Amino acid sequence: MDVFIPNQEPDHHGLAALKLNELNERQHEAVTAPPQNMLVLAGAGSGKTKVLISRIGYLIRAHHVSPYSIMAVTFTNKAATEMRHRLEAVMGHGTVGSQFSNHGMWIGTFHGLAHRFLRTHFREAKLPESFQVIDSDDQHRLIRRLLKSLNLDEKRYPAKQIMWYINGKKDEGLRPKHIETYDPNEQVMVKVYEAYQQACDRAGLVDFAEILLRSHEVLATHPDVLSHYRKRFRHVLVDEFQDTNSIQYAWIQLISGGHPGGVADELDPSYVMIVGDDDQSIYGWRGARVENIHNFQKDFADVEIIRLEQNYRSTANILKAANAVISNNSDRLGKDLWTEDKEGDPIAVYSSFNEIEESRFVVGNIKKWQEEGGSLSDAAILYRNNAQSRVLEEALLQAGLKYRIYGGLRFFERQEIKDALSYLRILANRDDDAAFERVINTPARGIGDKTLQTIRDAARSQSITMWQASGRLINENRLSARASGALQKFISLVDQLEQDVSELPLHEQADQAIQASGLKAMYQAEKGEKGQTRVENLEELVTACKQYEPDENMEEMPILSAFLSHASLESGESQADDYEEAVQLMTLHSAKGLEFPLVFMVGVEEGMFPSQQSADAPERLEEERRLAYVGMTRARQRLFITYAEVRRMYGQEHRHRPSRFIAEIPEECLYHVKLTTSVSQPAYRSSSSSYGSSTGYGSGSSYSSQPKAATNHVKFTGTGFSLGQRVMHAKFGEGTVLNCEGDGEHARIQVNFDQFGAKWLVTTYAKLTAV
Repeated sequence: MDVFIPNQEPDHHGLAALKLNELNERQHEAVTAPPQNMLVLAGAGSGKTKVLISRIGYLIRAHHVSPYSIMAVTFTNKAATEMRHRLEAVMGHGTVGSQFSNHGMWIGTFHGLAHRFLRTHFREAKLPESFQVIDSDDQHRLIRRLLKSLNLDEKRYPAKQIMWYINGKKDEGLRPKHIETYDPNEQVMVKVYEAYQQACDRAGLVDFAEILLRSHEVLATHPDVLSHYRKRFRHVLVDEFQDTNSIQYAWIQLISGGHPGGVADELDPSYVMIVGDDDQSIYGWRGARVENIHNFQKDFADVEIIRLEQNYRSTANILKAANAVISNNSDRLGKDLWTEDKEGDPIAVYSSFNEIEESRFVVGNIKKWQEEGGSLSDAAILYRNNAQSRVLEEALLQAGLKYRIYGGLRFFERQEIKDALSYLRILANRDDDAAFERVINTPARGIGDKTLQTIRDAARSQSITMWQASGRLINENRLSARASGALQKFISLVDQLEQDVSELPLHEQADQAIQASGLKAMYQAEKGEKGQTRVENLEELVTACKQYEPDENMEEMPILSAFLSHASLESGESQADDYEEAVQLMTLHSAKGLEFPLVFMVGVEEGMFPSQQSADAPERLEEERRLAYVGMTRARQRLFITYAEVRRMYGQEHRHRPSRFIAEIPEECLYHVKLTTSVSQPAYRSSSSSYGSSTGYGSGSSYSSQPKAATNHVKFTGTGFSLGQRVMHAKFGEGTVLNCEGDGEHARIQVNFDQFGAKWLVTTYAKLTAV
C-alpha cells in the first residue's frame, strides 16, 4: 500500500482545520516533519497531545497517508477515547466514524490493541476462538487452587506473591523455560508458573499480562503475520513512551522493524514517532523502563529528536525550581522547561512541628483560598504514601471541607483498614456478625464457603449470632473434623487475643490485633507497591489509635468502643459527589497528567520523600527525584511544600530532616514560612493577602522572597494561648500548643505534651499555665 505520495497536492482545506499557525516553533517542527523516526521529548504541560493529534492529521492531509496504515498507542482507555474525539474535531464531523472504524486506524492501549490482534489470530496463538480474559481476582483464585493441588503451603508461598512473580516475568517476556535459577524458593514459583500456564491453556484463559506476551510470540514466530502488519502499519505513534516495559518495547520493535543498532531486517521498517519525557518516568516499581526511551536512538535508524520545552501550565518560578531539582539526575536526555507566563509567586516552604500542625496549615490555606473566591476543586494535596491521607482527611472533616480521594478510597474505607477494624470490632463485641464474616477466613485459615454457609444457616434458624452458632456447631459435632478444627482455632485466636490486649493502651491493642491475626504478614507477602501501601496503612492505623482522644460524648465508653465509633462516623462521611466542589487528595503517582492552580506537596522529608529504601539505591533515588519533578509541575499558580520536624509513623515518633529535594531548589525561588513561637511574614504584602499566616493567604498575594519575622503570636481567640506556645499542665507536664476549637466554656485546646503526646483539653478545666 502506498502511504506517502509526494507528487500529490496537500489538502489545503484540511490543513487549515489543523490550525498549524497556533503551534509554537518546536510543535510545528514535530507536526510537519517528513515521514521519519522521531523522538519527541515533551516536557510537562508542553502540549504533547495536541502535537500527536496534529501529526496524525498532517500525515493524512499533507502526505495523503491512509488512516488504515496508522497505529496510535496510548496508555489508558481514557487517553485513547480523547484522541478519537479530538481527531474527529480536527478531521471534521463524521469522518472519524468511517475512517477510524474497525477497518481503519488502530487507536488504543497496548493491551487493547494486542487483544484485538489475538482475536484475529487466535489459531496462530493456539487459543480457542472464544478464549476468555481473566482479571486479577480470577488469577488469584486459580493460583490458590494450584497451590493446593501441588501440596504447597500458602503461608510459605502466598498466592498474591506468586501472581506478582508470574506477571512480572511475563512483562519481561519470560516463560518458565526461559528462567534459570538456583534459588529453591524461586524454583518453586517457576514450578507454579508452569502449572498455571498449563491450566490456562487447557481452559482457554488469558490473563492481562499474557495478552501482550502471546501477541508478541505470534509476531515473532509467524513471518507472514508479521509481514502483513509491517506492511499495513507504516506509521506508528506511541504516547508516554517512558512508561513502557520490556515486552511493550519489544512489541513495538517487532511491529515496526526497529532493531538493536538501528539496522532493519529484510522487511521495510515503519516510521515510528514516540512521545515521552524521561524526566517523568515514575513507574519503575511496576516494570516501566526509562532505558527504553534512552535506547530508542540506538534501536531505530536516523532518529530525529525534537524537544518541546515551552510550558503552558506553570509560572516561571515553578518551572525554574523544577528544572533545578531534576538537573541533579544523571543520564538525562536533557531539556529545560520555560514559559512566556509571568514569574509568579515564590514556592512556599513550611516547616511544621508535626503532621497535625502540617495538616492544619494546609487546610487553613485552602479555607482562605475558598473564602477569597477560589474553587475547592482547584486545590490538590499530594503525598508520597497513601497512609498520609488519614490526618489530612481528619483536618478537612473538622473544617467542614468536602474532599475527594482521586484514584483511591478514603482511609477508613480501605480494605486492609476494614479488615483490621473488624478484628477490633469482634474483640469489642463477639455478636458483630458483619465483622465475624469479614475476618473468619482473612487471612485464609481453611474455613471455606460451605462451612460459612452452615454457620449462617444455624444462626438464622436458631435466632442467634454467628459467633454463638459456631460454638454450638463445634460442641454438637455438626462439622467435619477439618472444618471444626479450623473454626476452633479462629475462636481460640480471638479469645486469646482479648486476654492479651485487654489491659493495653489502644494503639497496642490495634498493633497486637494486626500482628496476631496474621493480617500484616498476609499483606507483607503481597509484593510490590500495592502490598507495601497496605502495610503502611495498617501501621498508620496504629498511629491513629495512639493519637485518638475521645470527645466528651464518648468519654464514658471503653476506649476501644469509642475509637470504633469514631472510625465508623468518619467512614460514614461520604466523599463529595462528582458534581460537588471538593479538595483533591492523591498520591504523587496518581497526579501525573493532572494540573491544579493550587498544589500542596506534603511530607517532603528525608525518609518519607525520598523514601528510606531509595537512599542507598541511586536508580531508585533518581526515580524519586523524577516523582518530585512531576509533583512540582502539577502546580499552575501556587505551590506549597511542607514537612514536619516530628512525624508519628507506625505508632512511633520520628524526627526528620527536610528532603534533599527542597535543598536542590534555588533559594531565590522559595519563601520560607516558619511557624514555631512566631510567624514569618513577608516584608511586603498587599492589603488582601495573609500569605504565611496560620490561617491562610490571599489569592492576590504579593511579597518579597526575603521575609522578616513578625513579633506577634498567632492568638487563639478566647483561650489566651498562642499557636506554638509552651505551656505547663499539673498532670501531663510541659507541652506545645498545636490547635484550638470552639469558644467560651466549650473551647478546647490541643497540646503536644513532651511525655504523653498530643491531647485535647477543655480550657476551662485544664488549668494550663504559660512556661
